[in-house]
Amino acid sequence: MREGLVFRKFRKDLWAIVSILYILILILVAIFAYQIAPDSTSNANQMHLSIHSKPPGFKTYLLVLYSNNQQSSKASFFNGKVNNRQETPIQDYQFQSDGVAIQPYGSPPDYYEFIESSKFNSPFSEVVFREQHLEEKTFVLGTDKYGRDLLSRLIVGSRISLSIGFVAVFISLLIGVILGALAGFFGGYLDKAMVWLINVFWSIPTLLMVIAITLALGRGFWQVFIAVGLTMWVEVARVVRGQVLTLKEKTFIQAAHTLGYGKTRIIWHHILPLIVPSLIVISAANFASAILIESGLSFLGIGAQPPVPSWGGMVKDHFRYLLLGKPYLTLLPGLAIMSLVLAFMTLGNSLRDILDVKH
Repeated sequence: MREGLVFRKFRKDLWAIVSILYILILILVAIFAYQIAPDSTSNANQMHLSIHSKPPGFKTYLLVLYSNNQQSSKASFFNGKVNNRQETPIQDYQFQSDGVAIQPYGSPPDYYEFIESSKFNSPFSEVVFREQHLEEKTFVLGTDKYGRDLLSRLIVGSRISLSIGFVAVFISLLIGVILGALAGFFGGYLDKAMVWLINVFWSIPTLLMVIAITLALGRGFWQVFIAVGLTMWVEVARVVRGQVLTLKEKTFIQAAHTLGYGKTRIIWHHILPLIVPSLIVISAANFASAILIESGLSFLGIGAQPPVPSWGGMVKDHFRYLLLGKPYLTLLPGLAIMSLVLAFMTLGNSLRDILDVKH
């Protein structure tokens, strides 16, 4: 009965539906990132310095040479494919019997480089060259300052933001629920010690604490995840403790004690299920906060390390381009961060209203 009411209220909330659909789409994009991204190499890190900072829709021809004259290996589902392609943007080429003369992108009109036929797949012919070594590539969102495909970097970078949210929320729930439930249920010195610990963590600015933990654990992918998660349990513990203090005085909990139920069973089966709606709302807010914290750390240079694509790192790399006539290099990853955070905050606000028993 309660579940049906919640579902009906959810269907009537347009913003909640839009938010969760957007989040689900981004999750699918993150999972299938290397199958969707135009640049499927690991971390979408194929550089073309001669075509750096090109606008959206930029097109060029690429001369492609393979290591050991072999085609690219199959892309790994989660890690992308090993980059065994040497790509050179070119403006023009002249096919010859013993090789190809190419004009690299940005070179003078009369400058050509000669590449011998041994560098290409055999049998060497103009047909083979056109089909296997010459590609016309369109950069839908342009290129970054290293000539990498911006769209691919954004797609692969979604994995960082979503992963940090999931890991941080999981760690915060694991620590916060356990400590908050024990403190609220048993009370006494345990409760006083927990309140003191919560106040200590609460008094330290979150970003400074994350920076300190990150520096202690070292820079890296998982270190950031752990650091963010370890700083977000305080709000969970505070809410869980408050609700457990209230619920343990209810009649049905007193009846459970009278029937001889164990304390673990009472907490796990009778109290925690009633706290789940509050935990869902807190998790949505913590998810958004974790994304912002990771983006801030990457902007400061202590988050995900290059060449791993991170939306915050992309903002850091290109924020000077706001004054150089190419603001999209900063605005696109910034909009990606803003839209994902907004979706989680909107979803959290909607869930708070939907799960409120007073409505």
